[in-house]
Amino acid sequence: MRMHLLSGGRLRMRKSVFMPDADRSETIDLSIACALLRHAQANVLFDTGCHPAVAEQPQARWGGLAKVMVPIMRAGDNVVSGLAGVGLKCDDIDVVVCSHLHPDHCGCNAFFRRATFIIHRKEVEAARAPGAEAQGYLAAEWEQAAPIDMIDSERDLFGDGRIVLLPLAGHTPGTVSALVRLDRTGEVLLASDTVSLRSTLDTGVIPKNTWNTDALMKSLAEIRRLELAGAKIVCSHDDRQWATLRKGADAYE
Repeated sequence: MRMHLLSGGRLRMRKSVFMPDADRSETIDLSIACALLRHAQANVLFDTGCHPAVAEQPQARWGGLAKVMVPIMRAGDNVVSGLAGVGLKCDDIDVVVCSHLHPDHCGCNAFFRRATFIIHRKEVEAARAPGAEAQGYLAAEWEQAAPIDMIDSERDLFGDGRIVLLPLAGHTPGTVSALVRLDRTGEVLLASDTVSLRSTLDTGVIPKNTWNTDALMKSLAEIRRLELAGAKIVCSHDDRQWATLRKGADAYE
């Protein structure tokens, strides 16, 4: 199995969202990490990043949310282009795993018309609840015609331990990470926004954009346990880490 890390775009946010002691005038640039997992049985995409339209018309696509999460990527910096760079079209994707349903993680969902979507049941419920838009859920970004396979607990996608989905709530009610087992690289945890920045894992300082602090603390403890056991943690938005990782056609095996 091979893992290709793909860019889902770039954002700029207040640094104090992640580091509460930072001055409110400080900002931080964030990468958006998505991953293509080329399993023998299927092509699996973990998160779909931002919709291409937000590169040029962010407020038309996201409304007021675009003032909180400011898209700063160039046109063409999206998962659809990233897949083309490794020789795949959207219709070549069999499974899309949505770590959660905020628009920087699920914005390209509608492009994957052949795929089955795997989403935690609690996340779907949160995204469809009254007032969901105020919590950062935009139906136009994540709702699509393809079927949803809702999970309630851990899921070994193909029964071989290669891709295991782990519910790690806290950032949202149904945030899911993926524990990927590669022959040469070993175990890699695609942590999604459970660990947006490495500093969260290292310091234990809880970001302000957290749904439930206690749940996130438990999830972080589990991720620390996985790391001690040898897993490499891929953070969802850590630009410093992103710069060190292999991307696109330069796959992990």
